[in-house]
Amino acid sequence: MTQEQQKKFRYWQWRTIIGTMIGYAIFYFVRKNFSFAMPGLTAEYGITKATFGAILAIGSFIYGLSKLVNGFLADRVNGRWHMVTGLSVSAVCNIIFGAGAVICAYFVGADYGDNFVKALVVLFAILFIVNQVVQGCGFPPCNRLITHWVPPQELATKMSLWNTSHSIGAFVAAVLSGAIMGSMGANMSGNPEMVARITGNLGENVSPERLTNAIEHVGAWQWAFLIPAFIAVAGVIFLIVTLRDTPKSVGLPELGGTDEKKTESSEAEKKDYRDFLLHKVILNPVVWILALGDFFVYIVRMAVLDWGPTFLQESRGLTPAQSAGVVAMFEVFGVIGMLTAGIITDKLFKGRGQRTCVFCMLGVILFIAAFCFFPQDTNPLILSVFLICAGFFIYGPQALIGVIASNQVTRRGASSANGIIGFVSYIAPIISGYVFGLIADNPQFGWEGVFKIMIFVAALGLLTMATLWHTKADAYDHDAKSAK
Repeated sequence: MTQEQQKKFRYWQWRTIIGTMIGYAIFYFVRKNFSFAMPGLTAEYGITKATFGAILAIGSFIYGLSKLVNGFLADRVNGRWHMVTGLSVSAVCNIIFGAGAVICAYFVGADYGDNFVKALVVLFAILFIVNQVVQGCGFPPCNRLITHWVPPQELATKMSLWNTSHSIGAFVAAVLSGAIMGSMGANMSGNPEMVARITGNLGENVSPERLTNAIEHVGAWQWAFLIPAFIAVAGVIFLIVTLRDTPKSVGLPELGGTDEKKTESSEAEKKDYRDFLLHKVILNPVVWILALGDFFVYIVRMAVLDWGPTFLQESRGLTPAQSAGVVAMFEVFGVIGMLTAGIITDKLFKGRGQRTCVFCMLGVILFIAAFCFFPQDTNPLILSVFLICAGFFIYGPQALIGVIASNQVTRRGASSANGIIGFVSYIAPIISGYVFGLIADNPQFGWEGVFKIMIFVAALGLLTMATLWHTKADAYDHDAKSAK
C-alpha cells in the first residue's frame, strides 16, 4: 500500500472495529433484557423458573443454530446489511414483547388467569425464538468484517478489544434493565388484590425487599423491553451510516496485498471452495475441540447472565438493584479480562491463545468455588467480589476461542468456523437454562447444587483447552506453502 492508502486503511480499520463494537453491544440490549424482566413476570403472573428455563434453553439452542447458519452465510454476503437486518427484526420483537400483556388480554378477554398466562407464555416463547434467530445475525458478520480489516498477527489483541462489546453491551443492559425494574412501573401497594396476587406468586419464603419492589413496580418489565427496542432502532441507523464491507468496497487493496478471492463463478472455483470448507473447516479437529471448550465456557457464563439477577436475590439476599450491579460488574471485569488475555496471547504466548485459556479456566474454578463454599452468612459484598472476579477470567476464553479458530482456518473460513463453534456453544444453555432452572427449583439441591456443577464444568473446559497446548498459532504459512 502507498502511505496514503495505509492512512486510509487505518481509518477504516478503526471505524469498522468501533462501529461493529457499538452495533454488537446494542444487540445485547435487546437480548439480555429478558433475564431482567423474568423476576417481574414471575411476581405478576406466577411463571415458574422451570418455564423460563425451558424458554431460555430452546431459544438459546435456536440461537446457536442461527449462528451456525449465519456463520456460513456471513462468509458470502455483505456484513453491513447482514447486521442491519438482524438488529431491525430484533427491535420489532422487543416492541411486541413490551406490548405482550396488552395483546394477550385483547385476544383472551382477560388480563389475568390461567388462559391469559398460558397465552402470554406461548407469545413470549415464540417471540424469544424469533429474536434468537435474528440475534444470530450479530457476531458472524462482525467476525467477517474484523478478519478482513485486521491482519492475523494483530488479531488476538484487536479482537479481544472488539470482544469487549459483549461485556459493554451486557453491562449497559444490566444497568439499564436494573434501573428500569427498580424505578418504573405502577405502585400497587394500595391495591389489596394485586398485593395478594404477587404475594401468592412469590411464595412465603420471598424476602421482604423483593416483595416490596415487585408490588411498587408492577409493569416495569414492559419498559425493560420497550426502551432497549427504541435504542436498537437508533443502532440500526448508526450501522447503516458507519459500516462498509471489505477494504475493496472503499477502494483499498485487501490484506496481504492481493484482492479478496473472487466470487466463485465457475464450477472449478465453487468446488475448490467446497473442498476448503469441508477439509479445512468442517473436518478440522481443532475447530471441534474449540467448540467443545466454548461449550463449557458458555455454561458458566450464561448461568451468571441468565440467572444472576434471580439467584443473587434468592440465595444471597441482594435487592434487584444490587443484583443488577453485580452482574454489571461481572461484565466490567470481563472487559478487563478480555483485554488482558489478548495482550498476554500476542506478547507472551506468541498468538497461542489456547495457553491463555488454560490459565483463565483455572481462575474461574477458584473463584466460583470461593463463591459457592464460603458460608452463606459471609458479607454479600465479599461473595459478590468472588463472582465478579470469575467474570475477569471467564471472558478471556470467550474472546480468544473465536480468534484461535479464525487463525486456524484463515480469514477465508473464519465466520464458518465460528458458526460451528457458536452452534455448539449455544447448546450449553440447555444446561445453564432449563437444567439449572430445574435444579434451582428442587429444595434438595437449590442454587448451591447449581454452583457445584458450574465448578465441574469449568474444570472440563480447562482440560479441553489443554489438549491444544502445542497447536501452532495460525495456518497462514501452511496455506502459503501449499499454494506454491
